[in-house]
Amino acid sequence: MSTALRIAHGGFGRVALLDMDASLVRHAHPHCHVLLKVEGADTQFLVGDTVVPLNDMSAVMVDGWQPHAYVHDAARPRTLILALYIEPQWLKAFRPAWAASGAPGFFAKPCGEISPRIRQLTRDLATDMMARPDCRREHEALLSDLMIAVIERFTPWRSFPSSVRAINAARRFDWRIRRVAEKIRTDVSRNVDVAVLAREAGLSRAHFFRLFESSIGVPPRVYLNVMRLEGAVEAVVNDNINVAEIGTRLGFDVPAHFTRFFRNHTGVSPREFRAVSRLAS
Repeated sequence: MSTALRIAHGGFGRVALLDMDASLVRHAHPHCHVLLKVEGADTQFLVGDTVVPLNDMSAVMVDGWQPHAYVHDAARPRTLILALYIEPQWLKAFRPAWAASGAPGFFAKPCGEISPRIRQLTRDLATDMMARPDCRREHEALLSDLMIAVIERFTPWRSFPSSVRAINAARRFDWRIRRVAEKIRTDVSRNVDVAVLAREAGLSRAHFFRLFESSIGVPPRVYLNVMRLEGAVEAVVNDNINVAEIGTRLGFDVPAHFTRFFRNHTGVSPREFRAVSRLAS
């Protein structure tokens, strides 16, 4: 069973140190997502339709909203992974164009050879999170150095739009899809029926599905799951209510179904996620 050793939250997003021995379902995040091996067995991820390696010499990079999955080989030992889920607005403070990190095409490739500096910063951040879980300022400083090194190595950042208006123009999508996506986001307890959503958008089911996925990057059901997961993570970390109540709020009638959903997307149960996250508070 996979285990969360440390989880840090802040304006940067979140950083998780995960000891993984089980696969994760295909999912997505609204964040810039970077995966770095700390120690253990070499492993792999499915990013889009491509299987890419995660090992001592390579990192896995996932654009915001890009579907991906962790693919664990049951014949191999566990892998300790440093998983970064980085908020575009936090990166914007370094360079305005880095606000594009939440959009498709931010990373040139889903996998690449890391530099010795990235390798060292990965080890430093993982070690410091374990040794001093409450030193949030120091962790954020290390994370800043690590993300700058990753972006400068693995993205065509010099060619990104130089203004916020240009970034927004590049990310514009159909207003009907925007309206439906907002409805899903504001009511994550709602069961997604694609036929109903298509009627609300005034589109055929097939056209709606194609337009939604081309605009956002994921199908409507995956989008709902992303919104549910982000709401679940926020509530698990910050709200003083029991896990079953969080699940009910998010549309899960049976607590076990919520726990399974959370574990399939994060690798650990919501109770473990809460307990480990609060080590850093």
